[in-house]
Amino acid sequence: MKNNLWHTSTILRWLWKSSHGLRLQTAINAAMGVVGVGLDFAFIWATKLVIDIATGRSEAASFTTGALLLISILFVQILMSFARRWVSAILGVRSQNLMQLRLFRYLMQSEWSGLENRHSGDVLNRLERDVRDVTNTITETLPSLLGVGVRLVGAFFFLYSMDARLACILVCVAPLFILLSRIYIRRMRAITRDIRTTDSNIQSILQESVQHRAVLKTLEQSDTMVGRLDTTQQTLRHQIRHRTLFSSTASMILSIGFGAGYLITFLWGAHRLQEGTITYGTMLAFIQLVGQIQGPFRELTQYIPVLIGTLTASERLIELQQTPLEEQGESIHFRGATGVRMDDVSYTYKNGKRRILSHFTHDFQPGTTTAILGETGSGKTTLLRLILALLRPQEGSVTLYDNEGNQSPASPLTRCNIVYVPQGNTLFSGTVRDNLRLGDPEATEDEMHEALHTACADFVTERHEGLDTLCGELGAGLSEGQAQRIAIARALLRKGNILLLDEATSALDPATEQQLLQNLSQRNNASQTVICITHRPAVAEFCTQTVEF
Repeated sequence: MKNNLWHTSTILRWLWKSSHGLRLQTAINAAMGVVGVGLDFAFIWATKLVIDIATGRSEAASFTTGALLLISILFVQILMSFARRWVSAILGVRSQNLMQLRLFRYLMQSEWSGLENRHSGDVLNRLERDVRDVTNTITETLPSLLGVGVRLVGAFFFLYSMDARLACILVCVAPLFILLSRIYIRRMRAITRDIRTTDSNIQSILQESVQHRAVLKTLEQSDTMVGRLDTTQQTLRHQIRHRTLFSSTASMILSIGFGAGYLITFLWGAHRLQEGTITYGTMLAFIQLVGQIQGPFRELTQYIPVLIGTLTASERLIELQQTPLEEQGESIHFRGATGVRMDDVSYTYKNGKRRILSHFTHDFQPGTTTAILGETGSGKTTLLRLILALLRPQEGSVTLYDNEGNQSPASPLTRCNIVYVPQGNTLFSGTVRDNLRLGDPEATEDEMHEALHTACADFVTERHEGLDTLCGELGAGLSEGQAQRIAIARALLRKGNILLLDEATSALDPATEQQLLQNLSQRNNASQTVICITHRPAVAEFCTQTVEF
């Protein structure tokens, strides 16, 4: 269903569910909108009253009283407009943040393999622009539509009370409007979805190019990415021109109808004024009420693109929530060194043409240190992901167990027993302290210094800022080896009985690597089960057994 449009009923149910927590602002805006419509009608009535008093056609009140009434209504309208802007500014940000936080939490708790097939730029585009469009529709557009409906009905009956035939003539445009709207919406949904996809592609190119700018420079391919961006932008411009032409044509057709309605009203009113069957105040009320009737239709032509954009944004957010959630529940802790038993495990990635693991069996017994050796692409990292329960075996089983007879299949609930150091630079922007506390939020300064010492990262304490040394994105400002050692220290702060190292010393010089392995050996003392992926001879010698792929 990924490539198809979702049914409108499905989207509406999702919007209702997603509006939880946003309904207070929606209700406030709706109430203020209805009051605003009432004030507009009151202003029209007061205007008619003042003109009729001034022309001697009414003695319901004095001119001064009518003027004061008109001024009072205008003043309340100004206050209401200020209040609506205030509510929109204060509660609007809260509503957007709430929906974004809810979706972000869902994605963080979803299965790892379910989201990796989407580009991070596309996901960010959905979490930012699509969330903004949906929240604005729920909290602003829908209340405005309610006000539009009240305005249309109220203006019709107001005009009907003064001239029934004219009111009926003006609303005859409604069936034509509804017919055109159905055709317009169906076509615009497809166009808008294409535009959103292209917009996500642009953000993906920008994000990757900025993140890997050094690589592009060294490959001398900066112009290639600029050209790719230019081509994608041209596609976006073409799509927007197509959408603009389509929407402008539809708008022109409706404008012709609205113009005809206004002309009919003006000539009708002028004719009756000439006959003396209406007053100047009634003539002015006619003109104003035409605007109150045609205004809702005009507003609907403006809201239709917004609603179509919301339908598209909702489809894209629903797709994100199709990623299954990981198993939730209480963590399963094991005591002491914990082993990992893999029995007849097979795994193939989606769209893969070959099995990465095929009927793999091995028992990583508690307290052992094992080196995983093999060629690139042989399945070493996949093995660690299966132990971490980031992936689930398609055949066979992965079981964690301890020496006391406790055991459990590998799952997100057993991840609490595992300390993992992935390959590459995995530092976050912030201070060294911020990064270390991702390993243990309650770690003391002494514990952080001890972890840094074990990881051969004493250079941190030698700096003037110490633990408050700033790291840029992906450890900018640090060498690869320094960033890797801080990442190891972060992992060491985490309490776990299984230590997984994925090429964790690849950026270290031989002397530092040897010292780090010695520190780990002294710290471990068979209290952890260690599994290392490595190509380095020193790491293999550090281990007591090897597994070759």
